[in-house]
Amino acid sequence: MTKKITILLFVLLMGFQLKLKADEGMWLPFMIDHLLQEKMQDMGLKLTPEQIFNINESSLKDAIVSFGGGCTGEIISDQGLLLTNHHCGYGRIQAHSSPENDILTDGFWAMNREEELPNPGLFVNFLVNVADVTDEVLAEINEDMTRQQRDMAIRRVSNRLVSEATEATHYHANVRAMYAGNEFHLFVYERFNDVRMVGVPPSSIGKFGGDTDNWMWPRHTGDFALFRVYTAPDGTPADYSPHNIPLQPRHHLPVSIRGVQEGDFAMVLGFAGSTDRYLTSMGINFKLENEFPIRIDIRRKKLDVIEGAMLDSDEIRIKYASKQSGISNYWKNFIGMSNALESLNVAETKKELEDEFTAWVEADDSRTGEYGDVMNMFANTYEGYRSFHSHNFIFFEAILTGPDVIRNALGYRTLERLMREKAGQEEIQNEIDRLQASVERLYRNYDAGVDQKLWAAMMKIYNREVPSHLKPGIFNEVERRFRGDFNRFASDVYSKSIFANAANLESFLAKPSLRKLQNDWVFRMALAMFENHASIQEQMAQYDDMLANANRYFIRGLREMDPERLFYPDANSTMRFTYGSVGGYHPADAVYYDFVTTTNGVIEKKDPNHHEFVVPEKLIQLIKDRDFGEYGNGETMIVNFIANNDITGGNSGSPVLDGEGNLIGLAFDGNWEAMSGDILFEHETQRCINVDARYILFIIDKFAGAHHLIEEMTIVR
Repeated sequence: MTKKITILLFVLLMGFQLKLKADEGMWLPFMIDHLLQEKMQDMGLKLTPEQIFNINESSLKDAIVSFGGGCTGEIISDQGLLLTNHHCGYGRIQAHSSPENDILTDGFWAMNREEELPNPGLFVNFLVNVADVTDEVLAEINEDMTRQQRDMAIRRVSNRLVSEATEATHYHANVRAMYAGNEFHLFVYERFNDVRMVGVPPSSIGKFGGDTDNWMWPRHTGDFALFRVYTAPDGTPADYSPHNIPLQPRHHLPVSIRGVQEGDFAMVLGFAGSTDRYLTSMGINFKLENEFPIRIDIRRKKLDVIEGAMLDSDEIRIKYASKQSGISNYWKNFIGMSNALESLNVAETKKELEDEFTAWVEADDSRTGEYGDVMNMFANTYEGYRSFHSHNFIFFEAILTGPDVIRNALGYRTLERLMREKAGQEEIQNEIDRLQASVERLYRNYDAGVDQKLWAAMMKIYNREVPSHLKPGIFNEVERRFRGDFNRFASDVYSKSIFANAANLESFLAKPSLRKLQNDWVFRMALAMFENHASIQEQMAQYDDMLANANRYFIRGLREMDPERLFYPDANSTMRFTYGSVGGYHPADAVYYDFVTTTNGVIEKKDPNHHEFVVPEKLIQLIKDRDFGEYGNGETMIVNFIANNDITGGNSGSPVLDGEGNLIGLAFDGNWEAMSGDILFEHETQRCINVDARYILFIIDKFAGAHHLIEEMTIVR
């Protein structure tokens, strides 16, 4: 274990030959072999692997953080200034907004440290260490184990490895599986919990184009936000305190205003969320037939309810802004992915690889013994999944992430059990105290009227789409009492339930009653739904096990079939490195998209009557006056640019770097024509959409007047 803690970059994969195009691959940054290094150098990289990723010395990786666990951010000054996407900070922007102080609409800029806004619960993680622990984990498991036994063994050895790696430190760690469980790595992190908001542009800049332009190119969006990481006076992580000081990072990224040209080298370093590059043709067909259509339909109905209410009230608009954005983002993603999978014939491409794999297996008796049943396992898995009529997707979309009261009520199962079992009064009171502490948070961004409409719509969908034998019996009672009228059902529920609003729940907790809780419609429905889902999960477990085994054998077999190819593992929220070049593309016959957009396009899209295309008057005037400072070219200035880097969710907020490691842009989106990219990288059309670093600085400096922030950065001219 100890000998693996310090990783030498060229050791892990020496001897492999590169057999894929330069722009594909979400590489673990310590997986840079000499051929990959030479390829990147030919494209314009001037850094050594050690300058990109080094455990013992300062390197690029020390400026990169996991922002809130779902995005990426980067440190851009020696005073802990952090850059990420506007949409990554959107929930925090919403939390600081009110009808009287509408930061979502107006933006926010701290003109000194005292004005920077704390964000309870927000954290950033720096990667401190990595170790290959494959041997240690595989020593504890064998092929005769059931999946449950295997998972338990992996958890047991992982817990031990984490404990050893973090003992007597303030670090935390996890063990992540690679290649579907054929390899394992230990990642050690340092977490900082005092992260303050420094500056965010108004949504008319940070979210310009809204849902209409989401996932589309050309874009004209200033999707960025600034935060600052603080530490205790001794430099260690600490919760918020007025005595904390700005982080002094091991490395910060210089910001380049030299600009980008077509063909320039570009690299992205960030915490890529998840990909499914080894998904089979059978898995693709399952998604197209059994997953995407129902999720698209349910999300659209949720959006209809929420967006209608947001138009009628500023208070509701602010409360539901982040929720609406999250629902809408992947509603459109599912549509785009469906279209791309079909139009690009991705399943056919996957089938060609599967046929090659099958021929390779059948050519050798020993391979047949090990891998001969893999394709049948996939087929049986998806046949089994289909017998459950998309229940998991319906439950997740309509129930678990539908009306808020369902999730709120699920948190009261422990209290119900303690009261039912007549536990000690102290134990019950401790649980009541815990629940009371969460009431304000649960109902902070909640409106009973909106939630009631969601209840009616989601229960109706669940009842319609789920076959009788898969529904909980409580729906029979709903049918008897309300005769299929889910609006009347919702009205009855929200007029009586203790979960309908915070006041009702506070009153209940002040004088809790077991009978009242057990008879509450929301609690009854939440409990019935949860228990029914758990039962279905148990029934589906055999297919989950089969799929996990099939994936592990399939990927192992692919790597054995093509031993000279360097396979990269699927993204799993660990740090990844991608490389490519700046450039346009042909989205369709006789159509070409340039690699940059300019402020001219902002004015062309301007529409004061469409909330997604409003442009602030000050920005209009700056553009008209060509007052771009040193960030433009005199006539106009670049807003966004594209490169063929391989990115996915979680890369939002990742830095786009030039060959010297200077920040040239901020990744924030992918493009519509290649929405299937999480499953199969599209070499010709896949693009990473970025905010140009010069536009970010222009907005900070000329629009916001926050020149003091520019002064603390290292600007490369």
